[in-house]
Amino acid sequence: MKYLRSLRVVAVLFVAAVGAWLGIFLSGTVDTQVGPVETGMSLRPAWHGETIVDASPLGTLSFRTHDAPLRLRISLENIDQDRARAFIEDPKIADRLPEILERDLLDGVRALVIRSLLCACAGALMAVLLVFRRPLLGFVGLVATCVALSLTAGIAALTFKPASLVEPRYSGLIAAAPSLVGSAESLVTKFESYRSQLTKLVTNVSKLYDTVSTLPLYDADPRSIRVLHVSDIHLNPIAWNVIRSLKDQFRADLIIDTGDISDHGSKPENKFVEEIGRLGVPYVFIRGNHDSATTQKAVAAQKNAIVLDDSVRTVSGLTIYGLGDPRFTPDKSVAVDSDPAVLENFGRSHAVRLARPPDIVGVHDPVVGRGFSGSAPLILAGHEHQRSTSLLPSGTRLMVQGSTGGAGLRALEHAEPTPVMASVLYFDKKTHRLQAWDDVTLGGLGEQSVYIQRHVEEDPGRMISPVPTSAPTPSEVVTGTPS
Repeated sequence: MKYLRSLRVVAVLFVAAVGAWLGIFLSGTVDTQVGPVETGMSLRPAWHGETIVDASPLGTLSFRTHDAPLRLRISLENIDQDRARAFIEDPKIADRLPEILERDLLDGVRALVIRSLLCACAGALMAVLLVFRRPLLGFVGLVATCVALSLTAGIAALTFKPASLVEPRYSGLIAAAPSLVGSAESLVTKFESYRSQLTKLVTNVSKLYDTVSTLPLYDADPRSIRVLHVSDIHLNPIAWNVIRSLKDQFRADLIIDTGDISDHGSKPENKFVEEIGRLGVPYVFIRGNHDSATTQKAVAAQKNAIVLDDSVRTVSGLTIYGLGDPRFTPDKSVAVDSDPAVLENFGRSHAVRLARPPDIVGVHDPVVGRGFSGSAPLILAGHEHQRSTSLLPSGTRLMVQGSTGGAGLRALEHAEPTPVMASVLYFDKKTHRLQAWDDVTLGGLGEQSVYIQRHVEEDPGRMISPVPTSAPTPSEVVTGTPS
């Protein structure tokens, strides 16, 4: 009998625990205002205690704030622009910002805890009554749940670590921008740092959302084709972290690299391109003037890689034509003709051979790209290490990407660091025309910042008409393949 009684008690406690877990899970989100930030707070059981700040679409910050098996998630949902501006600009309010944020945050957590406790107790009571159909056992399960939750809350309060807020773990885009919470090395790990870091986080995110709110609105269709455009990596391993993060964050269907993945095109550099096979999406590569034939072969050997050199492929629904750069500048023994007229004629001589207009033309040098004016709605290029976009007279848009590798080690030659740049392009799935694009810029060597600028194509369905020009003579065309 004692054994059966003990077994029943264990069963009641188990059912009550399941009911309490479901109650917490279904308790939903508590909306609360933390300073100028509108947040949503939720509490969930977890194996390890932590607090997660979700700054979507930028990513998340995770803090090991306590040891109790609970996960507190705070989602930054919106910014009250007027309040944010007042917090940032008014010195009197700015001085009181730590107290205001701390008070608002504690009020929100308190409301969340009360709501979760009530839902957990209700869940435990209902689960026991549904399974055993005895009010007395339901009362036992309710009491046990209240005791367990009180102990859990006590453990969370006793093990709270304010110093953990200076040691966050980053994921998503903000993994490249820890300036959102400042440098942990320059902060003291005492309770006061909790308030100062909270202030810095909210202030910087407020400024970020204030900037984003002024951008043109474009609600990307989830069915749109998303292309991540990168260029001029120049052997910088940081570029792979940026590319992987952007690919995941923006759910890119494919990546187009418009060249100069290497610096000298030598065989030892080939190992660098092995990261392409780990990206998990098609990687379209067009050779640059720093990429040798050896580099091109190394890229082609990687999983997911598609090398285009005077060839066309349909990738993720888009028809892409690519033309490798005719030069290989690291080879000093070969004369390099970079005359703009010659390069443009080189592009034009290949453009006239296209059987039908592709959706995208990819080249390395934008001067070569101008030779394809009127042959496609969009031309992607790189080479210049500066981002630009222009609408050619034919109606073709020429987009030049900056350096996704911050121009590699060559950036050390300049007084100012070269920014790390990439863009996410959104194409209509039916028309295959560009609808909008996001330009992403990260601070260069030694800087920690991230900027996202939205652009909307004003006339995505515009007519593209070839520009009449005289056909180039054979002597005007650049020929040859990089050695």
